[in-house]
Amino acid sequence: MEQSLGIITGALPALLRGALVTLELTAFSVLLGLIGGVLLGLARLSPLIMVRWASRVYVDFFRGTPLLVQIFMIYFGLPALAQNLGMQLTLNRLVAAVLALSLNSAAYLAEIVRGGIQSIEIGQREASECLGLSPIQTLRYVIFPQAFRRMIPPLGNEFITLLKDTSLVAVIGFEELFRRGQLIVASNYRAFEIYITVALVYLVLNTLSSQVFIWLERCMDPAYRSQKQPSAIADSASST
Repeated sequence: MEQSLGIITGALPALLRGALVTLELTAFSVLLGLIGGVLLGLARLSPLIMVRWASRVYVDFFRGTPLLVQIFMIYFGLPALAQNLGMQLTLNRLVAAVLALSLNSAAYLAEIVRGGIQSIEIGQREASECLGLSPIQTLRYVIFPQAFRRMIPPLGNEFITLLKDTSLVAVIGFEELFRRGQLIVASNYRAFEIYITVALVYLVLNTLSSQVFIWLERCMDPAYRSQKQPSAIADSASST
């Protein structure tokens, strides 16, 4: 038991550094994926048939194929394709990992954005038109703020899913949390202690991420804010 604890304690600093890399990778991928997801979600609602079908093909492809295959396709497939075309292309592991995760995440986020926008009642758009707002102003000031509040729970689920899926980029040698664990196991052959520690670190990261999104959802809830406001006013009145 003491030996196992010593192995875990010795490996923990390297695993925590890998956890930091995992968080950075997830943050970059979610940010880029959210930008792409918003554009794709709007394209899915476009009145232009070709735009709608192009976005649907993208979403269906990246949702219908395994992420592991997409990682291999980008890291190994794109340089091979470029070589066949007479060009030289070498992808950095970080670039390939972020690109694969972002493209995959954008497909799921596009459906979240589309569903969130479509969940807003049609009367909101009609009222905005009566007030003289353009379609872009209606989307920016009326529809999207309300839709974003409804998107927070599925956005949190997508963030947590992506956080766990970062472990797949270990197949291309990118040293995130899981890959760090593999390298440690290769040196000390204590697979159970290391992998259970890796699992617990993932569990902590996912739990903290879940709590952040729960807090964000509460902050965006008008009922919660209305409850906090009277208490804040009462506190300020009692202090004076």
